[in-house]
Amino acid sequence: MKKISIIVAAMTLALGLSQCKKEQPTTANGNDAVAITLDIKNNGGSRMDVNTSTGEVTYETGDVIYVASGGTFIGTLTHNGTNFAGTITNPTVGEPLHFYFLGNVTPAETLTTGTTTTCSVVISDQTEHLPVIEYAPSNETYTAGATTFTAHLLNKCALVKFNVTTASEAATCITGMKNKVTVNFAENTLTHSQEGNGVITLPSGIGEKWAILLPQEAVEAGEEGSAYSEDGDYTGTCGAVPAIYENGYLIAGIEVNVTNEVNPGEVPVGAISGKFTINADGDQVYFSKGNLQYQASTNTWRFAGSQWNYMGDGNSNISETYDGWIDLFGWGTSGYNHGANCYQPWSTSTTASDYYAYGEYTYNLYDQNGQADWGYNAISNGGNTANIWRTLTDNEWNYVINTRNTTSGIRYAKAKVNNMNGAILLPDNWTTTTYALNSTNNSLEDFTSNTITASDWSNVFEANGAVFLPAAGNRGGTTVNDVGSGGYYWSASYDNNYGARCLYFSSVSFYTTYYSRDYGPSVRLVRDVE
Repeated sequence: MKKISIIVAAMTLALGLSQCKKEQPTTANGNDAVAITLDIKNNGGSRMDVNTSTGEVTYETGDVIYVASGGTFIGTLTHNGTNFAGTITNPTVGEPLHFYFLGNVTPAETLTTGTTTTCSVVISDQTEHLPVIEYAPSNETYTAGATTFTAHLLNKCALVKFNVTTASEAATCITGMKNKVTVNFAENTLTHSQEGNGVITLPSGIGEKWAILLPQEAVEAGEEGSAYSEDGDYTGTCGAVPAIYENGYLIAGIEVNVTNEVNPGEVPVGAISGKFTINADGDQVYFSKGNLQYQASTNTWRFAGSQWNYMGDGNSNISETYDGWIDLFGWGTSGYNHGANCYQPWSTSTTASDYYAYGEYTYNLYDQNGQADWGYNAISNGGNTANIWRTLTDNEWNYVINTRNTTSGIRYAKAKVNNMNGAILLPDNWTTTTYALNSTNNSLEDFTSNTITASDWSNVFEANGAVFLPAAGNRGGTTVNDVGSGGYYWSASYDNNYGARCLYFSSVSFYTTYYSRDYGPSVRLVRDVE
């Protein structure tokens, strides 16, 4: 899933809206599309990183403002590097326009101009950017032919500092917070509520961490489990949180301690607890807690922060110097010079033979010294030790999907998890009473056969060892395809002088096949159960 840049706001900003240009004359009833340009007067169109000294927010290219009028959503305005610009439809004469900045979190609902009266966003994920929420009406009412609007966009949340102690390299989660904003375009109000356990996910690491909190009553110091590491390996406590008010700026620091190890010595760091049999001998593996990701600028490997996360179109930026994360890789691109012409994770050659493991098409990733396998790397949130993870072979993928015996009789099911299409793999000991799934072990079923919330996934499925493979698409050169509709996952097995074996699924299929080595599917690593 693509991460959208968002930033902290903790003080009132002046928002100057000008240069409103009509595409055609506006009727007295406002029954026309109107192109509007919003000039942000105070920041020159650039955005800073988090300014924790002032709490100031500015904007950057791609930021989106939602506009309402007459009780409904009427369009969006997008920052183009200098101004906000976009088209609004049927603004109501004699009333102000209403502007909402929702932290660039995509609303859960589909918005239709002239029809949608409410929408909502959940601001749980704050691992990389902070989802500020802002609102203001225009100072002027809309009139036919109007060309200028002004408003002060007001901060509707607070910037809060946490002092984090953790033994985990994963992100830190705190619970019990209001993390959902519901916008009522009819009343032009924002209400705040708690989605699931009220999780706010902070960046990984020890020290000062800043978060956006929504207005709420004071929360008492939590018991054990009120804070935990996102990988589930550690639990802890979150200190008392004072009452949160709009435009707040809390710098004292709330103590968060996440150091108590969960099931020490049992499930490996970075792994899901479920065990999956991979062959007739009964050997089992743990799956990693997310798809494999790589950052070229720091030469760092990690697992995605959640099982449904993927980078999608961000993979089109793949390069040796790209400072974002990628998760679609040519076959055998582990970064070790094992003999292939293309062995680096950022390789984009479209010649299949450039990706021969160890320089010959008849080798598998696990042959020779194993360095062609991505699991040979130290994974930063997977134990940070080289050569402890690996890629499943083609036979092992087939056994997991089509052959193994399980307590429930269920091996897999298509699903939408947190609104992401993909496939669920159930561990060997899964029971049918844990959760009722539809159309299981059926490759022809659509993703919509099962719809599972983020809360149910975390608290029921992942807590009981289930694996989710998102339909993260594939990459050819720098072109990304099938995001959200197709899942492609490499195996460690070669097929012929052109392709290697790959697990593939869509809304009407689920099987292993061969795929050109130069294409970039996802990678989901496993660890052998000792």
